[in-house]
Amino acid sequence: MIVGQRYMVDRLLIGLLSNGHVLLEGVPGLAKTLAVKTLSQAIAAQFQRIQFTPDLLPADLVGTLIFNQKEGTFEPRRGPVFSNLVLADELNRAPAKVQSALLECMQEHQVTIGDTTYHLPEPFLVLATMNPIEQEGTYSLPEAQVDRFMLKLKVTYPSKKEERAILDRMTDPQLPDAESADAVTSSEVGDSFGVRPVATTQDIMMARHLVKQIYIDEKVKNYILDLVVATRRPEDYNIDVGQYIEYGASPRATISLALAAKAYAFLRHRAHVTPDDIKTIGLDVLRHRVITTYEAEAEEIASEDIIKKIFDEVPVP
Repeated sequence: MIVGQRYMVDRLLIGLLSNGHVLLEGVPGLAKTLAVKTLSQAIAAQFQRIQFTPDLLPADLVGTLIFNQKEGTFEPRRGPVFSNLVLADELNRAPAKVQSALLECMQEHQVTIGDTTYHLPEPFLVLATMNPIEQEGTYSLPEAQVDRFMLKLKVTYPSKKEERAILDRMTDPQLPDAESADAVTSSEVGDSFGVRPVATTQDIMMARHLVKQIYIDEKVKNYILDLVVATRRPEDYNIDVGQYIEYGASPRATISLALAAKAYAFLRHRAHVTPDDIKTIGLDVLRHRVITTYEAEAEEIASEDIIKKIFDEVPVP
């Protein structure tokens, strides 16, 4: 279903295997939504897409209490977050009160409606998209919410060769279009439009258990700690970027970096984590957690530049 975009697909699998939410940032038309929907079909998971708009309400996400006139009682009506994979499309188009409704869902995997708390189905994953170009009518994401995303991905354009493959595949006259899909049998629709499941949600939960058993040496654990602490106190490591950092990465980043590295090693059929795994996945884990100062903005220094310098300067075990 997806041509190219190996980086995005790889990171989505890492998020799925390490129980971490993923934020995808990229221009429209890069198959972000299609990738998430295809992933849910591949593991036979419940999927819900929520289009974030300025008039969205928290109840539209988590649900609310509805009065039953016949019984004279309030009954809970569950919202679309009660799914395995939730696609939050254009996440930054909803105001802060809607964003805050996701905080409990993402961290505790539960929702409180009225005075009752409901657990969300497992696995539960929020996969959100953002458009970096069009900023009119958007809201900045709260730091507490951004920190709950394990990975932030920068999705880029496909190569010329990949785009040719997309062109050939999507304009093939042998494939039925959406308008004629009703006339096609269900098996043919499955081949042409959908994805046959190759795993179940139970398989994913078992895989997560295996991922946690991947071995991390004490030196590699200390390397993770050094990287995260260097984003808070770079002067301790003789790295001259302190004036550009407003806030460093949180302890959640330390946990995310270790779990994501384990999942990365697991996908490469290894039972141990190497420092290269940390370096490969580190930028995706830290780029949204290092908050830059006004001085950094004035000098056009992004958080990614700071993180790359930290990776270059901190000694590798």
